[in-house]
Amino acid sequence: MTNLYLRLPGFTMPKIYMATVLKKIEPLVLFLLLLLGWSYGPGWLRLVDETVGNVDQSIWLLILLSLMTFLLISSLCWWLLQRFWLLAGLPSFVLMVSQFKTLQLWQQLSFYWLSFATLLLAALGSLMAIC
Repeated sequence: MTNLYLRLPGFTMPKIYMATVLKKIEPLVLFLLLLLGWSYGPGWLRLVDETVGNVDQSIWLLILLSLMTFLLISSLCWWLLQRFWLLAGLPSFVLMVSQFKTLQLWQQLSFYWLSFATLLLAALGSLMAIC
């Protein structure tokens, strides 16, 4: 039998619970790391190269800002979709996924391609809006 508990000094926590918690806070940790990079980026660039100018710093900061904006907009859209999906009387996501798997392969691939292209265009739009 496998060990399903993570044993640390002082307490025992199930591995499944810990994996669930880590999965839920992963976007928050990513956003906080990007925010720290955006906040302390000019100082770090100046430590690496003292001759760096404000224009050089701004380019990297704008890219980080556009990435943070894209992640915030994507997460806000996902949150709104989850909140209003069942209010509209639509079937649950589990049922939709099980029906998606019954589609033919070319239909599944075209849907994946369309979703990727839409997400890429949204990211490009966020980058263009910031720059």
